[in-house]
Amino acid sequence: MILNTIRPRTRGGKSVGSDRPPPQFWSATTTASATNRRRWTLTILDANTTPGLAGQPSSHGPRRDAAPLLPEREPVRVLGTEAAGTVDPDLLRDLHRRLVLGRRFNQQATTLARQGSLAVYPSSTGQEACQIAAAMVLRETDWLFPTYRDTLAVMARGVAPMDVLALMRGHTHCGYDPRRHRTAPLSTPLATQACHAVGLAHAARLRAAGDPGGGHDVVALALIGDGGTSEGDFHEALTFAGVLNAPVVFLVQNNGYAISVPLARQSAAPTLAHKAVGYGITGRLVDGNDAPAVHAVLGAAVEHARAGRGPVLVEAITYRLDAHTSADDATRYRTSEEVEAWRARDPLTLLERHLRGAGLLDDAGLAAVTAAAEELAASMRAAVARAEEPDPRSLFAHVYAEPTSQLREQAADLAARLADEASTPATHATHAEARA
Repeated sequence: MILNTIRPRTRGGKSVGSDRPPPQFWSATTTASATNRRRWTLTILDANTTPGLAGQPSSHGPRRDAAPLLPEREPVRVLGTEAAGTVDPDLLRDLHRRLVLGRRFNQQATTLARQGSLAVYPSSTGQEACQIAAAMVLRETDWLFPTYRDTLAVMARGVAPMDVLALMRGHTHCGYDPRRHRTAPLSTPLATQACHAVGLAHAARLRAAGDPGGGHDVVALALIGDGGTSEGDFHEALTFAGVLNAPVVFLVQNNGYAISVPLARQSAAPTLAHKAVGYGITGRLVDGNDAPAVHAVLGAAVEHARAGRGPVLVEAITYRLDAHTSADDATRYRTSEEVEAWRARDPLTLLERHLRGAGLLDDAGLAAVTAAAEELAASMRAAVARAEEPDPRSLFAHVYAEPTSQLREQAADLAARLADEASTPATHATHAEARA
């Protein structure tokens, strides 16, 4: 790995900058002009020609060959290639069924948000293949660390649809038992779940070392958006993942926008997968709208990590066909022509086209899957209709393992207010009418 730094040799008679001599680095000198502006002179120093660099101390770390870590030049694709004919037909049908159900789930959840039954909903329409494949390649003992948009991945881990949507109703911190489903809560802060995934993966590795054969070969899979790669948590997570050789996989769903900020204004890297090289881990690049390709690449990445061969960063090129959330107006930052161009590469459309062409899907089969999707939508509507308001006191549950003094004080204040309102219902009704 080549690491370039910029530093002046001296400033005010004192040495500045890092003393770490990488294999090839920049040396710079400054001169002060009449306007007191510093001018930099840059010179490339090479270990082979510069005395003192060739025999750097071993404490500075090994020089690793970056070539095996580099991602593909073009995203991995299966559909439309000869490889498509080698994929298990049952896997293709399963992927299709999950895509159809996921698409209907997104549509119904968006409708519920517009009706006021959900506070907000971040649709994943257009990038469902990433989430569904992510859940399918994991074992029951593995852990999933999702973002707020990854509702389909969470549902694929066995969580009931309305439990997945509980967070979107503003009724709970999560809605399901993370330990039971080995799925962390939907993470709203960007990239924080990546750090959690590394911590869990490292802990699992330590446990496996102390109990070989005890079934502790756990892999953590963290889902991240392209916007999340701009966060410090992403940098910290990948740094420690590489150093600790943690059994963790990072799936970056690059849908082109961090809300309204296009990727070109987020990163100058050739691809987001190239970022892996800087952390000493493997990078992979895949077409995120090609469901069997995502399944294959992620499956290989998970087993790579499980075998102790190191973390993997997978970038899936995809597109969010819907707005950022039900409260967003995407027409303000992208054109209809752009959306329609990506709609032609809808993962559901691509897979259905292949299935029909291969004789693996007919009208009757599609009708059966569509009927199941409508049953799912109906169950979501019914669940919302019978949902009860939560106990306000549950607001303070699951915040800290041991409540702080401030939380105890706030909980006591809320309890007193609730008791006061219960004892004076007429006054409470008057206040409620006034607020309305």
